[in-house]
Amino acid sequence: MASSSGPALNEELQCSICLEVFTDPVTTPCGHNFCRTCLSKCWTNKKIGFCPICKERVVRRPDLKINKTLRDLVQHFKKNLNLGESEVFCDFCGERKQKAVKSCLTCQSSYCDDHLEPHLRVPRLKKHKLINAVENLEDYICQKHERPLEMFCRDDQMCVCLFCTEGEHRTHNTVPIEEESRKMKNQLVQTQTDVHQMIQDRMKKIQEIKHSVELRKRNTEKEKSSSVEIFTDLIRSIERCQSEQLKMMEEQQKEAEKQAEDLIKELHQEITELKKRNTELEQISHTDDHLHLIQMNSFLSSRPHNKNWTEIRIDSDVDVIPLKRALTLLKKTQETLNEKIIQTKLKFVQKFAVGVTLDPDTVNPYLILSDDGKQVSHGDIKQNVPENPKRLDQVICVLSKQGFSSGRFYYEVQVKGKTEWELGVARESINRKGSITLTPEDGYWTVILENENQYIACDNPVVSLSLRVKPEKVGVFVDYEEGLVSFYDVGSRSHIYSFTGQTFTDKLYPYFGPGDNDEDKNSNPLIITPVSPLMY
Repeated sequence: MASSSGPALNEELQCSICLEVFTDPVTTPCGHNFCRTCLSKCWTNKKIGFCPICKERVVRRPDLKINKTLRDLVQHFKKNLNLGESEVFCDFCGERKQKAVKSCLTCQSSYCDDHLEPHLRVPRLKKHKLINAVENLEDYICQKHERPLEMFCRDDQMCVCLFCTEGEHRTHNTVPIEEESRKMKNQLVQTQTDVHQMIQDRMKKIQEIKHSVELRKRNTEKEKSSSVEIFTDLIRSIERCQSEQLKMMEEQQKEAEKQAEDLIKELHQEITELKKRNTELEQISHTDDHLHLIQMNSFLSSRPHNKNWTEIRIDSDVDVIPLKRALTLLKKTQETLNEKIIQTKLKFVQKFAVGVTLDPDTVNPYLILSDDGKQVSHGDIKQNVPENPKRLDQVICVLSKQGFSSGRFYYEVQVKGKTEWELGVARESINRKGSITLTPEDGYWTVILENENQYIACDNPVVSLSLRVKPEKVGVFVDYEEGLVSFYDVGSRSHIYSFTGQTFTDKLYPYFGPGDNDEDKNSNPLIITPVSPLMY
């Protein structure tokens, strides 16, 4: 290239389809430039065209006209960088035509060095306007007056001749083409600088994205390794408990068998002694020797040794304490995993954080909003507020200014120190006048606190919630298309409740109810707080 800036400018003057410097450049309605032939081929046999760069639809096919300013810039660029020497030939040479060096806009002809000589010598011809030789000489001539295009009309953004400036362009802002060209060149330089900066910014963003993906990959591998380790430990623990359980059961079985063997042996001994005594008694009972019978009285009156066997038994139950310990460990591990899953889910939904501001047009007259629209509290006294069809006149609540009809959104609210509050979302078409019922059927998806420690999900039917800790900051997440409204305790990183399988058709607005003041027991405001992503 002829200049250091050549390659960079070359990229800006390239057609994104053929990747060559523009030939007959045309501009689409969305502002992108292409070679006319390239774009025409791209749109061939298509009822609806698309911009090859931004994919914007072109419903009505435009009449593609050459962007003359851009074409002139391309030609100037080609000449400066020697990308193509002039192939224009002299109009006055004979059989062996010489290359033209100049074109005369007045004569509308091109000349080689020899045939140009009169224009450099004859006074009348010296007044003609000469330019570097060009093929498309007709583009430099006013088609109406057949005069050189020497002026530029800024009102109509077109090149005109001097006769045009005295006719239909007489009242327009016209300047010499050279002046407008200098201005455009300056703009192009600035545009080039801006484009280069945009390229640098995007290259930097690419590196940021790649770094984020790589960091996430490392974190994912770390978490996978941690999960594998947890499950491996769990499996090992269960296997260890299983081994201990089987070993203990075998030992207990051996002990039971030995105990049974000893008892049976003892029983056999007693049976032998009892049989012997029975034989002796049998013999005595048949004697006729009365004196001998009386002398045996002490033997007869003594009872044989007789152990009470009714309370003695072999325990048939099996001790399963190690198995219970394994099940307890499994349950504990499951709770740990569930907690980690919830924390990961909370970290994920925080990415959809949105800015939320309270809407004074909807606020109940008994509520007071902060100047920045981020806090609401009960004022005990009814405020003098103007009538507004959006205002909720009996329900002690306020909606946000921002409504959402698609996608996902998330926001957090500080509820610290309050004994009552209501949070969630409401659809745009709710009844704003008179009493309401906080149910999904009536357009409300809310969780509330009553009587300081009674947490309720206002589903149908209502669900009483048992929370391990008292939330100080509540996060609300909505997935419009999924029909999901979830509530999280941000402080303990735990899940509170989710409405699932809902169908949303209206805009959804964040809903805030600070509750009654309750003699200053519930005077703390609800505060919309900035979302700080969880750190692990």
